[in-house]
Amino acid sequence: MTPPVSVSLVISTFNQPAALAKVFAGVTRQTKLPQEILISDDGSDETTRELVKKFTAGSRMPVKHIWHPHDGFRKTVILNKTIAAATGSYLIFTDGDCVPHPKFVADHAALAENNFWVQGRRCFVREEFVPEFSAEKIPAFGWMLTGKISGAAKGVRWPLPIIRRDTKQRGIIGCNMAFWRDDIVAVNGYDEDYTGWGTGEDSDIGTRLYHLGRQRKFVYGRAITFHLNHPPAPRGHHAASLARLAETIATRKIACVHGLNRHL
Repeated sequence: MTPPVSVSLVISTFNQPAALAKVFAGVTRQTKLPQEILISDDGSDETTRELVKKFTAGSRMPVKHIWHPHDGFRKTVILNKTIAAATGSYLIFTDGDCVPHPKFVADHAALAENNFWVQGRRCFVREEFVPEFSAEKIPAFGWMLTGKISGAAKGVRWPLPIIRRDTKQRGIIGCNMAFWRDDIVAVNGYDEDYTGWGTGEDSDIGTRLYHLGRQRKFVYGRAITFHLNHPPAPRGHHAASLARLAETIATRKIACVHGLNRHL
């Protein structure tokens, strides 16, 4: 393992203040704090901005709110702007609807290793039970036994983790990833030609890291998040994005054309 010198925690969000408040509660309960927190905000309204201001005022860590006006789904753009603003040598990414386990940051820091990126897992809090979910007492077995949480095996921090090193496409999800900043810079960050929700931008950056020579550490039993289920957004760009990803895979592209260097 290669302990990172400094860790930045990046939280992506767009107009989900109730969920984001639960995520913030989970962040404040981390056993290991990041050096900074960056809120990567794709144009949320005043309610989210006020929530971030309140969280910032009470935070023991520096908080940066990286925001741009909303103009459709531009998550790749705001993520690149956020990466440009980050100062940590190691960046952990999660979403504003994924509550971190108290050891989430500590686990990611312990898993960091040169020439690898890390993919953690998530379990799912069923939508009707999201309002009663609390980061103050992470529910585990009771909620899982009663069916309030699905993907139960992904929601338990086991005595020993299972770690698989690979370069596969299966299981690449942006809500629980960690990269060395230098590696992100080398692949030019997220490809801003991806538009629309859930369209493969995470798989694309993971694939380009593979092409750079960075294997994935696919981890169960550590770096856990609890996804707060909500109605899915439309995926109108899905076919075009799958075609873009297929082109990245076929050409073994490393750096995207329209990416992080626009913001550095």
